[in-house]
Amino acid sequence: MEILNGKWKMSIIACLCYKPMRYSELLKEVKGISGKMLSRELKDLEINELINRHVLNTAPVAVEYQITDYGKSLKQLTNTIADWGFIHRKRIISGMKLKT
Repeated sequence: MEILNGKWKMSIIACLCYKPMRYSELLKEVKGISGKMLSRELKDLEINELINRHVLNTAPVAVEYQITDYGKSLKQLTNTIADWGFIHRKRIISGMKLKT
């Protein structure tokens, strides 16, 4: 759990499970994360071999992040957590309607 702790790592992994993304794309996709925090989280995920960082041969130089095969093993976990979140939100909203 230490590797996946924090508010942002699961969101970053979930984004990268679907397609490789540039830093700026991740910054837009992961709502509320600061640039400094995104950089920190990406470095940590790279150290733990969950994502790869690729420098693209473009002008200006761009960087793309991609989930590793090892990181893909988390896709089922992220889907399960997302499904639970949808069910939980629905339950809370239904409970609020019953109380009013």
